[in-house]
Amino acid sequence: MKKLALFVAGFVIPLFFFIGTGYGFNAADLQRLKTTFRCPGCDLSGAGLKGFNLSRARLVGANLAGADLTGANLSMAHLNNADFSRCDLTGANLSEARLQYAELVGTDLAGAVLDHADFTGVNLTHANLLKARGFHMILRGADLSGANLINAVFEHATMRGANLSGTDLTGANISNADLTGANLTGTNISGANLNGATWPDGVSCKAGSVGVCKK
Repeated sequence: MKKLALFVAGFVIPLFFFIGTGYGFNAADLQRLKTTFRCPGCDLSGAGLKGFNLSRARLVGANLAGADLTGANLSMAHLNNADFSRCDLTGANLSEARLQYAELVGTDLAGAVLDHADFTGVNLTHANLLKARGFHMILRGADLSGANLINAVFEHATMRGANLSGTDLTGANISNADLTGANLTGTNISGANLNGATWPDGVSCKAGSVGVCKK
């Protein structure tokens, strides 16, 4: 009886833990991605893809919430409308990737390479972009409210109409960026490089200022 109880506990506890994570990728979808690099709409939530080379992969509308993509290569990948919420993309390469209208809520992009990536309409609320690099990155209409962009480099980025309210841009380099129509209410720009940036109308902070932006 004691052995039976231990067996049941050993089975049930891990099962509850797995269910509690809220993630459970489809094994067939994962295999399809690895063999064809094409898996639109697939369920890859919580999948371990650390360091994978997924350059040019097609994952439009795929669910990658909670997946581990640390150091993965997603350059030139098609990721429109995909869900990367709470995903670990630390140090990942997303240069020239297409992520229009993707979900990246609470996603970790620390140190990620985002050069020329298209993040139009992307939801990046509370995302971590510490020291991320995005030369000529497109963030048109993106929501970065509450995001961490400390020491990020977004030179020549297109950020028209982006929501940067409550975003931390301490020490960030957004020189020559287009911020026309952006919402910068409560944005922390302490020590940020804003030289040559196109600034939205009606905002009190200017290039080289220190502190928090106000309307």
